[in-house]
Amino acid sequence: MIIGYARVSKDEQNLDRQINQLNDYGVEKIIHEKYTGTKKQRPGMDQLLQTIRPKDTVVVESISRLGRNTLDILLFIQQLDHDKIAFISLKENIDTSTSTGKAMLQMMSVIAELERNLLAERVKEGIAASRRRGTAIGRPKVERSKLNMAMRLYNSGDYSVKEITEASKISQGTLYRELNKIKLQKLNAATLLYTKE
Repeated sequence: MIIGYARVSKDEQNLDRQINQLNDYGVEKIIHEKYTGTKKQRPGMDQLLQTIRPKDTVVVESISRLGRNTLDILLFIQQLDHDKIAFISLKENIDTSTSTGKAMLQMMSVIAELERNLLAERVKEGIAASRRRGTAIGRPKVERSKLNMAMRLYNSGDYSVKEITEASKISQGTLYRELNKIKLQKLNAATLLYTKE
């Protein structure tokens, strides 16, 4: 089955353009949603994940419709590929059912790995420079119990970021760092799995 996915990020934005492009492509079913990004819940994405099966194809108007975060998008596409589900982005002309599309996906994985390595290198250099200057390194430690509480609230999908940070008494930056750390761990695992195949 060829399934289209359309998303706008604000209630006032219109889905018609995306839906028209997906229909012009010839999708058999369209799943759409309006998602602001303030809460984790994405019923349209959840429905898409429950609907797709191996040998299906997911089509989007643009790769940006999958999310705001490059790591999340790459993880999603890699998971589709791992599950034998093709992915097509009309705007970027990506089709993972073709050898060119698969090569593009591998290139995206390599670029993500390069980004991670460059970031790790910069962090190491910064730490070394701080040690040479005798500067204290790192932020004050956040209690693990506060982070665990924040992760439980976030994973429930019922709370906004503001509600989570107020309840757990951590900053938004701390919450996002923890989320990014988890996403990087998942991406590393997915990249290893993908490169072994």
